[in-house]
Amino acid sequence: MWSKSYSILTNEVTKEQMWKLFADVNSWHTWDEGIEFAKINGEFKEGNYFTLRPKGGPNVKVELLETTENRSFLDVTKFPLAKMYDNHLFEETAEGLRITNTITVTGILGFLWRKIVAQNIVDNFKKDIESQIKAASKL
Repeated sequence: MWSKSYSILTNEVTKEQMWKLFADVNSWHTWDEGIEFAKINGEFKEGNYFTLRPKGGPNVKVELLETTENRSFLDVTKFPLAKMYDNHLFEETAEGLRITNTITVTGILGFLWRKIVAQNIVDNFKKDIESQIKAASKL
């Protein structure tokens, strides 16, 4: 298993704004430069799936494993002989909202999918979360 996390503290957005940003999966392409599109049918809730296409990549099916409104969500992408979990957490603190993103890769071929997919996500944590905050602040 391989796992990496990144956290940032901000007073620019609320947990409700961050939740609204992510729950509107069909609009992700408007603030995430790394994807061509994301599409969900139905609600942003545990057990549902969405599809996204990374720029230059194939469509990827992602399952929502856990959703706690205005607090957190966990999704999983299944690759051959590996899984990648993506956890987003929004915590109110005395210093502001703590936003944490954690990527975890498991499975026999986890090392391969870490190199192909997960490492790029981790390398862009800071930039991506800053873009999310900017977009969420307009909601």
